[in-house]
Amino acid sequence: MNDTPQLGIGIGWRPEIADTVEALSGVDWVEAVAENVCPGHLPDSLVRLRERGVTVVPHGVSLGLGGADRPDARRLADLAERAEALGSPLVTEHIAFVRAGGALTASPVLEAGHLLPVPRTRDALRVLCENIRVAQDSLPVPLAVENIAALISWPDEEMSEGQFLAELVERTGVRLLIDVANLHTNHVNRGEDPAKALDELPVEAIAYVHVAGGVERDGVWHDTHAHPVTAPVLDVLAELRARVAPPGVLLERDDDFPPAAELAGELTTIRETITAAAAVAPPRPATAEAGTGTGTEAEAGAATKAEAGAGAEAVRTEERGASGTDAARGRLALSEAALLSSLVAGTPAPEGFDPRRLRVQSRALAAKRAGVVAKVAPELPEILGKGFRPAFLAYAAHTPMRGGYRRDALDFAESLLIERRPEDSAARRRLTLWWRERAASRPPRRATRLLRVARAALAGR
Repeated sequence: MNDTPQLGIGIGWRPEIADTVEALSGVDWVEAVAENVCPGHLPDSLVRLRERGVTVVPHGVSLGLGGADRPDARRLADLAERAEALGSPLVTEHIAFVRAGGALTASPVLEAGHLLPVPRTRDALRVLCENIRVAQDSLPVPLAVENIAALISWPDEEMSEGQFLAELVERTGVRLLIDVANLHTNHVNRGEDPAKALDELPVEAIAYVHVAGGVERDGVWHDTHAHPVTAPVLDVLAELRARVAPPGVLLERDDDFPPAAELAGELTTIRETITAAAAVAPPRPATAEAGTGTGTEAEAGAATKAEAGAGAEAVRTEERGASGTDAARGRLALSEAALLSSLVAGTPAPEGFDPRRLRVQSRALAAKRAGVVAKVAPELPEILGKGFRPAFLAYAAHTPMRGGYRRDALDFAESLLIERRPEDSAARRRLTLWWRERAASRPPRRATRLLRVARAALAGR
């Protein structure tokens, strides 16, 4: 991993804080959500940053590398195009699934609209490894994959997070994007020890680190990216820095953006945390083997490495047997589809899951949908006012997401119009016109049916 680029301290670039990011001092690099960047029309702010020598890394959110299907060729091509347009040294994605169903389950495709955890099982690892190899072969620069935050736990998992990541790296050579806020989230929500995960994973494979804020409600940690970074998250960052000097550390913020001075203060705190941790416990060299210490530390490191190696060999043995990757895809497809259907379509909780946690996750997914739809279609909350959010949450409770967020916005508006809502006739006319201007590409049968609704609304009946 000696060719990993040295990035320094960075911040997530978002259109809402583009001017602030440009003005912040000491920002060595930025990360941009890949799906929000158009290669042919790069935002002026990103162009100016690149001209100043600031590295820009595209961060994908829609590949679904942990899903049962092979990565979509079009999505991979889009990610590759963004990496080339931005002159990026690497691209990143998530160890997660974002959709389920389809041909492997003979059921409709369901979209989560968010990142969901994959089970830490041999089947999931086998599928993930092949998907990552497909992605690596399709991208012009190295790929790094991120551990995600989870509100729910899969039953009957076979590995810890650290073991899962260690085997993934051993089998694919992929780099890791370690989110220390997500390690803290999994500590609160799943009882997992961040230090143990850091001990088990191959720290020399880390490409860079995410730091982000969240909030705890009723014993559940929500990785919001809309709150300040907390002390426990900084403690995990210090634990990581005590083991290795990460090539890059990045502050993420996606909503409720604070003043520039607060963002600058958080960046300063991150720098100070890294410096203090390095002074107290200098990291092992990145090329060192686990277990180069003395006494029990060396024994523990050797044991961890031996367990990871034994696990990887077990996977390779399984792959040589009758139940190969295709069979694993089929099993994973069924389990992921059952979980997602429970979360977004109200079907019964799959066996072994905590129904209460599933309800928390379901509400979180619906709230995420509402927030993103409000951003991609800001006219809807303007037209509906305070009624937008409760109306959308009621809609999301029984209507799965079938495509992207723009499609979701159109489907939501359609559902309101069919029910002759909103009750205010002027608002209904505005919603009708908004829908008609954007639904021209719909299938004729659907458009014909809704045109009658639109005409009725415009007539004020």
